[in-house]
Amino acid sequence: MEENITIIEKLLDKLVDYLPTLGSAALLLLVGLIVKKIVLSILGKGLDKSRLDKTIHGFIRSAADVLITILIIIIVLSTMGIPMTSIIAVLSAAGLAISLALQNSLSNVAGGFIILFSHPFKAGDYISAAGVEGTVEEITVINTKITTIDNKAVYIPNGTLAGATVTNYTSEGMRRVDLTFSVSYEDDSGKAVSVIMDVCKNHPKVLSDPAPFVRVSALASSSVDIVSRTWVNSADYWDVYFDLVEQVKAAFDENNFTIPYSHVNIHNIKD
Repeated sequence: MEENITIIEKLLDKLVDYLPTLGSAALLLLVGLIVKKIVLSILGKGLDKSRLDKTIHGFIRSAADVLITILIIIIVLSTMGIPMTSIIAVLSAAGLAISLALQNSLSNVAGGFIILFSHPFKAGDYISAAGVEGTVEEITVINTKITTIDNKAVYIPNGTLAGATVTNYTSEGMRRVDLTFSVSYEDDSGKAVSVIMDVCKNHPKVLSDPAPFVRVSALASSSVDIVSRTWVNSADYWDVYFDLVEQVKAAFDENNFTIPYSHVNIHNIKD
C-alpha cells in the first residue's frame, strides 16, 4: 500500500513539474492558431489583389492551411520536450497510415494538381462534367465547387474531374447558336429562309463574321425544317438564343407562316 502511495506521489510530483511545460505548449497552440488565422487572412487578401489566376486561389489557401497546421503541431510537440527525430518518425508513420486510409482523398489531391497544370477550366468558366453543369467557383485541394444555373453548390472530387470528359462552354471567345424552325409545306420555304436571315442579321449581338447561315435542312413528315447557325460572343449565347426564338416566332406571325404541330386526322367512312 505504501509503495502504491509513493508511486502516485512521484507521478503527481512529475505532473506538477510538467505543468509549466504543458501551459507553454497550450499557449503556443493558441498563439499558433491565432497566427494561422491572421496569415490565411493576409494570404487571401494578397491573392485577391494579385494577378494570379483565381483558379488556384482556393488551392493555395487549402495547402497553406494544411502546412501551417503541421508546423504548429511540430512546434508544440517540440516545446513539450519530444525529440524532433521522434516527431518526424511519428508524422511519417501517421502520414503512411493516413495515406493508406485515405487513398481516394490523395487521388483527389493529385487530381487537383492535374487540373491546375492541364488547365481544362478556370474559375468563372461554365462547364459540363461528371453529370453536372454550371459555373466553376473555386478549386481546392480536394474538390471543385460548381454553382448550377438554379444556384445549387455542387462539390465534385478533383479525382473524378481529372478523369472525366469536360466540356468548357466559355473557354473560347465565340459560340454558335444552332436553332431549327419549321414551316408547313403550304408555306413559301424560300421566303421563310429570308425572314429568318433578316432576324439574325438585325440582332445587334449576332456577329457578321462568320456570317449567319440559314438553309432548309430537312423535309420532315409534316414540315419543312430550316436550320439557322449564328455566331456570338460566348457571354451573349443565351441572350441571342432566346431572342432569336422569340423574334422568329413574331416574324412568322407577321408573314402568316404556319408552324406545324403533331396532329391526327380521323376520317369517318360511312357504308
